[in-house]
Amino acid sequence: MGAGITITSSNFEQEVLQSPIPVLLDFWASWCGPCKMIAPFIDELAGEYEGRVKIGKINIDEENELAQRHSIVSIPTLMLYKDGAVTTKHNGAAPKRFIESLFKDVV
Repeated sequence: MGAGITITSSNFEQEVLQSPIPVLLDFWASWCGPCKMIAPFIDELAGEYEGRVKIGKINIDEENELAQRHSIVSIPTLMLYKDGAVTTKHNGAAPKRFIESLFKDVV
């Protein structure tokens, strides 16, 4: 199983905005209980959809500027980017199949 890639301010444009495939971003923090709950689902989906959907993880404590730019006020927050634009946003923990439903229609 694959794991999501780490997204930072330095690779955001290349990995997210210029991505030829949809990108699901997981805004999280190490101290966040609900973030830890969904982390295995995120990793499983990264492996299952490798090559069709890119799964990126943004640690809000390390990438505060990206969190502010995306108006993140609660975590976990999941955002789907397609063709360089946000198409879907979800706040809070969710079951694996719900997370999958955020991007299943665009792959």
